[in-house]
Amino acid sequence: MKKKDLQEKTHLSSAVIAKLGKNLPVHLLTLVKICEVLHCNLFDIVEMKQPEAAN
Repeated sequence: MKKKDLQEKTHLSSAVIAKLGKNLPVHLLTLVKICEVLHCNLFDIVEMKQPEAAN
């Protein structure tokens, strides 16, 4: 799916779509909206990584 298609289906702003493309923070409700359109759950679209410990 292209970014434009996702934007049209979710009714998200182009600024929010740009944030997603740059791995910038977005609201949880934004991710929920995407999951609803894609018929998936949050963990299908989000990867959680632990920060590396500084030595």
